[in-house]
Amino acid sequence: MKPDFGLTAQDYAQHRAGFPESFFERLGTLRIGNQGQHVLDLGTGTGTLARGFARRGCKVIGLDPAETLLAKAKELDASEGVSIEYRVGYAEDTGLPAYSFDLVAAGQCWHWFDRPRAATEITRLLRPEGVLVIAHFDWIPLPGNIVRATEELIERYNPNWNMGWGMGIHPQWLRDLGEAHYQEIETFSYDINVPYTPEAWRGRIRASAGVGGSLSPEQVEHFDAVHAALLAQSYPGSVLEVPHRVFAVIAHPPRGAA
Repeated sequence: MKPDFGLTAQDYAQHRAGFPESFFERLGTLRIGNQGQHVLDLGTGTGTLARGFARRGCKVIGLDPAETLLAKAKELDASEGVSIEYRVGYAEDTGLPAYSFDLVAAGQCWHWFDRPRAATEITRLLRPEGVLVIAHFDWIPLPGNIVRATEELIERYNPNWNMGWGMGIHPQWLRDLGEAHYQEIETFSYDINVPYTPEAWRGRIRASAGVGGSLSPEQVEHFDAVHAALLAQSYPGSVLEVPHRVFAVIAHPPRGAA
């Protein structure tokens, strides 16, 4: 499945929760993403990860192939008073100068890349003491919870969507980086609940790969109506606590890459 997130740019910008501040604080204790560092955010989308680093005083470039998402990113930057440079491009061939970045980040997007090619390109881009961070902020389905009920609905409407039952931990990325000769690979993870209104949770799901990124507008509209009914019947209330997991892989480029 090759979703087009540009099709859902409005919902993406409004409802996809960015990484929590605790994620940036955790990286900061590792001297990652601190003031003055040059950061490239691959697959930046609407810039949620890029803005987090910009708020901490980094100089950030956000790269994404979807111009519609970058347009929304610029609107959100203006509302927050941060400055980020955006470019249309791909992780596998950025066109950016070699050895230009202290940090290359990839949030919620590593699985969409040609990963060996992306790893090689990041090696070219990082400074000798630079670092790669692959990060996820995933909802967590459990039997009977709101996430799993929503996933079952997505599976009914989009049989090509096969990303259900994820647990927010991605060990394959460690193999990807090991095979690309990255070193000092480490990970961290922790869980938090994210509060959504029912309307916001519906918007978040419309902005997902399995719904707004791949279904027709008519299918999305029908899905959303059924989703609204499901929430009203099975998960009533003005606030829905949705379990999420933060997961990050931190790795350094191969020695001698510069």
